[in-house]
Amino acid sequence: MQKPEMMAVCGLDCGSCEIRLAPNDGEAARVVVAWFQEMDWLGESEGMAEVIERGMYCTGCRGDRSHHWAPECPLLKCCVDERGLDHCAQCEDFVCDRLASFADDGQTHHTEAVERLRQIAGSAQQE
Repeated sequence: MQKPEMMAVCGLDCGSCEIRLAPNDGEAARVVVAWFQEMDWLGESEGMAEVIERGMYCTGCRGDRSHHWAPECPLLKCCVDERGLDHCAQCEDFVCDRLASFADDGQTHHTEAVERLRQIAGSAQQE
């Protein structure tokens, strides 16, 4: 597993993230709108215009926080705001309890994200 071109502080691959791609990618927009409607975050008659209007998309951890999927993300705040790092694998406290909880929350893509960070950290130690 290599470091993606665009990666969240937690190790998620932003390059393939439909929430980030939705404003400019019709297929990603359809997936996101359907999911948001299923979650009752959008009404049945609402669509991508409302997603954009409400800022329900993401520009990445270094992007505009008003257009971030989770601007209050504790990992984002710790890594970027408090420590000035690009990603959690650069932290002296890697893997912290907060990141371990994220990896163990039952979502496979979160587990994979932290594994990606572990591999990045391992590669950095070998250099």
